[in-house]
Amino acid sequence: MNFLKRIQYNSPVILTFAFVSLAALGLDYLTDGNSNRLFFMVYRAPLSDPLMYLRLFTHAIGHSGMPHFIGNFILILLVGPMLEERYGSKFLVIAMVVTAFVTGLLHILFVPGAAKLGASGIVFMLMLLASFVNIKKGRIPLTLILAIIVFIGREIISSATADINNNIAYMSHIVGGICGAVFGLFANKEKLKGEEKKTEV
Repeated sequence: MNFLKRIQYNSPVILTFAFVSLAALGLDYLTDGNSNRLFFMVYRAPLSDPLMYLRLFTHAIGHSGMPHFIGNFILILLVGPMLEERYGSKFLVIAMVVTAFVTGLLHILFVPGAAKLGASGIVFMLMLLASFVNIKKGRIPLTLILAIIVFIGREIISSATADINNNIAYMSHIVGGICGAVFGLFANKEKLKGEEKKTEV
């Protein structure tokens, strides 16, 4: 019991996301794939289908199997807690929800004949967001520039030589990375404004 009391729920957003996604994966096994198809997979559907609007967000929770889940959450659990501590839980929730929505919406607009699920867009959003951690007033870290160039370049080159199923994943990666860059710029812009105000006072 003493050991359990020492365990801290140190990153509520990231841990809750992981546990909810794991529960969705278990439900998918129990329903023989039906729960993913209904709730955790984004694809073009009639506008009259209310679940289509839900799936624009919840597709990030679904995974096709344990290897898919582990591959995403190894990175999320490594990078996410640091970012949640740095930027706050509210900011991270907004970033994740917006990234899920943008990747889901672009998918149904540009890849109408296929379904997509998984947190890879959020993974790459977190990776790019993490690259902004060391940014300072008036200076752009070379590591940030290299990370963006290597990331975007690799994904574009990979998508050009991949089949349609992999192209779906690469599009999510690129869009997620762009979302991470935008949120990184926004978060640090607000921080720098705060530093300028303190200096003026």
